[in-house]
Amino acid sequence: MSYVPPHKRADKESAGLRLTPAILEPQKRRNLNPGSSRTNIDKSGRIVYSNSAISKWFIVGLDGDGQIPPSVLLQPVRVDSVERVTGEKPLALVKNSPENGGGLNQDNPEQPWVYIAENVLHDLLSSFENVMSGRKEQHSRDSKPTLVAKVGTILFHGSRKSSIPEDPERTLLSESLLRQFRRTFYTNIPSSYMENVMNNVASKIGVDFEQSKDLYNVKLSDKSQPKATISCKCRVREEGQRLQVFKIEMNPIRHMVADVSCLGKNLDLRLMLTTKTILTDLCEDEMAGIEELISSVVIDPNVKGGLRWPLGKQSSRDRFEVIGVWHTSSRAYSSPTLRLKVRNADRFDFRTSAGEATGEVSLKLKGIASELLGSDKLDSESNRGMILDAIKLLWEQFLQSDKVLT
Repeated sequence: MSYVPPHKRADKESAGLRLTPAILEPQKRRNLNPGSSRTNIDKSGRIVYSNSAISKWFIVGLDGDGQIPPSVLLQPVRVDSVERVTGEKPLALVKNSPENGGGLNQDNPEQPWVYIAENVLHDLLSSFENVMSGRKEQHSRDSKPTLVAKVGTILFHGSRKSSIPEDPERTLLSESLLRQFRRTFYTNIPSSYMENVMNNVASKIGVDFEQSKDLYNVKLSDKSQPKATISCKCRVREEGQRLQVFKIEMNPIRHMVADVSCLGKNLDLRLMLTTKTILTDLCEDEMAGIEELISSVVIDPNVKGGLRWPLGKQSSRDRFEVIGVWHTSSRAYSSPTLRLKVRNADRFDFRTSAGEATGEVSLKLKGIASELLGSDKLDSESNRGMILDAIKLLWEQFLQSDKVLT
């Protein structure tokens, strides 16, 4: 029988993910919404929000009347991975002409980062308090919170409330209109931007090269628990052509997501507070099932995601099944308070038969997370300064690129 690539095979077992108590128990202990054992999950089954999660979007760069400047247009952009899912081109806010100090909010004409900080400060502290309350109630000190900033482009899609305008560039824009659309934060950025971050920005913000990594991330599901995804982080063994698992994690849980459309820049900003659970107490049978999948994989740079499985080897023990693969090559830079990651990622989703190669930049604000983690009391006055400094750094160093989506 000739070989059939994984992304062309029929899915004979449309099962979800089931985890035995041995796997589920760590997640139950780490539930971060007191009084509830549930978390919210999006339809893809890959993104999990805590029940107390805060998700918000706002614009910085409105004019003196609080309106979107007429120089900003809503334009269709080509993003193949998004079009395959939605069936239509997404839209992005694009400046049509340069402005003096463009994108500065009317309340803070010279300091747009102040406006951003004031809009996220209360929500960040509130979300962090919920995380800490859950850790105390569950008597758990692992799953430490992570605060990360990402750069990208906020894309708008049609929804039940509002369809994409036939001529979006001539549509009178308002914040209320944009809120009727669905949104996606698209993190793919140009290679020239990544090179500038590594060659120039890293030294400006005081981070030193830490390490480079070439990893494979194998996403697994289990048939009876569709609301969870296991991520197996793997590296190539020294003898080559075989993978070795070195870390197994559950879905990261999102507690706060703040997306900011930055009209004075050509990149947007996301601030996100998450926790992640590392599985350390899997039983022998569970580990054996996972290792069966990893040991049968074939490293193949000619397929999306870089990995393929022989026919019939994509599931094990009638339980675990491969649902996605990532091949990532990254460089990390670090200081006592920041960790910068520049990453190329080649992804493939077996459920949708869709793949994409992206370049991504993220900044982990570990100094803020550590400070909040060690605080006896969280209040806006004492924590405002460090959050303001972090967002100012992001605004000045990370939100401009020489290329944008077209």
